[in-house]
Amino acid sequence: MINKDGIGVYDSGVGGLTVFKELVEILPDEKFIYFGDLKNSPYGEKSKEELIKIGEKIFDFFASKNVKAVVMACNTTSALLYDKVKEEYDFKIYPVIQSVARDLALLDVESLGVFATDATINSHAYKNQILKYNQKMTVYEQACPNLVKIVESNDFCEQNIDIIRTDLQRMLLNKPEKIVLGCTHYPFLIDILSRFAPKDMFINPAEKFAQLIKEDLIKSNLINKESEFEQEFYVSKDAENFVNAAKMFYPVEKLPIIKNL
Repeated sequence: MINKDGIGVYDSGVGGLTVFKELVEILPDEKFIYFGDLKNSPYGEKSKEELIKIGEKIFDFFASKNVKAVVMACNTTSALLYDKVKEEYDFKIYPVIQSVARDLALLDVESLGVFATDATINSHAYKNQILKYNQKMTVYEQACPNLVKIVESNDFCEQNIDIIRTDLQRMLLNKPEKIVLGCTHYPFLIDILSRFAPKDMFINPAEKFAQLIKEDLIKSNLINKESEFEQEFYVSKDAENFVNAAKMFYPVEKLPIIKNL
């Protein structure tokens, strides 16, 4: 593991690009390898046992690419897989929930909402991690199982907008001061969510997550000091669908390396 090795980033589909984009902006000299697991999407409906099997294959893939770090851009696998894999590989592993929880706990608010997948909510990972640092904070957890499918399909018809609005209205009954978008797909919906609540109510963990990763790479002397910026994109199936869904948020269609595994 040397500082010129690549950084792996993965998610069940295009959602992890919210983290990927932030990383590329603040680490412009790094080589990045993105894996979108469309074959097994959505992760939020999988059991812990299924996710462990899926996740270990992805980590083995990144190991074969000789990466120096893997970014668990997926909240669901951060919640359910991290404890299983954190000691099994010789590269850095960055889980989104565990990484950002302290900063969320230190927010100047008394109540916090969390939108996430069924699997993440059922694990109570956000709530448990936040309460480790701030037991006085009230955390309202809410599963939004339809939102990943809406983003992956890139279908923002009136019916789907109504689903988004209904999910938000249900959370707003709790009167949270902020709402964490606890799935990497959800920040794609900020403009729609902002039609029904103030935009500054929504927290995209990707921004702080990327900064924390950069700080740790510097501390570990793993920052690439030479300009060798490169990007590779892999998907487990449906590369064309991945590009169509992703290009609204990141210029993947301009990149020649998008491969089905």
